[in-house]
Amino acid sequence: MMRIVLTFFFAAVLIACESRRLEPDVDVVCDRCDEWNQPQPAFRIYGNSWYVGTAGLSSILVDSGDGLLLFDGGLPQSAERIEANIQGLGFDPLRIKAIFVSHAHYDHAGGVAALQRLTGAKVYTSVEGAKSLSTGKLQPDDPQYSEDIANGFAAVSNVVAVLDGDVLNVDGVTVEAVYTPGHTPGGMTWTWESCALTTCYQVVYADSLTSVSAEGYLFSAGPAANQIIESADRISQLECDILLSPHPFFFGMQDKLENRGEGNPFVNNVACAIYADIVLDWLQQRLNAERRVAIEIDVK
Repeated sequence: MMRIVLTFFFAAVLIACESRRLEPDVDVVCDRCDEWNQPQPAFRIYGNSWYVGTAGLSSILVDSGDGLLLFDGGLPQSAERIEANIQGLGFDPLRIKAIFVSHAHYDHAGGVAALQRLTGAKVYTSVEGAKSLSTGKLQPDDPQYSEDIANGFAAVSNVVAVLDGDVLNVDGVTVEAVYTPGHTPGGMTWTWESCALTTCYQVVYADSLTSVSAEGYLFSAGPAANQIIESADRISQLECDILLSPHPFFFGMQDKLENRGEGNPFVNNVACAIYADIVLDWLQQRLNAERRVAIEIDVK
């Protein structure tokens, strides 16, 4: 009788484990999706912070000791790569307690629904970002919104909307929310402290602030330009020792990996200020381009 009971017990355990396998959502197709989703070996950034994303889309893992925190989920097809990277480091993805989203576009939030189903984690983002995450659709005031473009993603459940300046404690890791809209109305920057031995650094996961949009949107005619300016200023003033961002080329990941023999190149306390200057330059180029188009139309 005991043998039969144990047989049923282990069968139930196996069924439970099987039900927690990652179930990817339908892949998103875009011009750069294949390039962005190329595999990238996971690596330690500093202390308890690790890079587990793909070659072109960041996903950051933080180990609290009691659980795991994940920042961004890439494309829907990135979820499997992220899970594999986490396992490759020796971590159990099922220990992820919280998923933090920078902004709700398909290339950063697309894999979140699958990762949440796997882990049961709560998902945190801004109030505006929560609207898009919960529906899987961009809001009409997003610069990249277009009725003619299918740029949605799988809707996410159990989304927690946090306010600007909120401080969240997840298993001993303190994460601060900093609203940085512009690229999207719900853009969010996250900061936390990462320590190794007796040295601690402030990590800033700065949201994208690129002035890109759907065809026909004018940054000069809407609130996004001013939002980018204000958000860049906020990022430049943050305590910032290590800069990370949703696209790894924003913080020069590959160049830094090539120079890891010379200390830790990810540590740079002026990186946030440099990032702010760069995004403001991008915005100025965009506004100049819009002015040139407007002049051409007037001439015609």
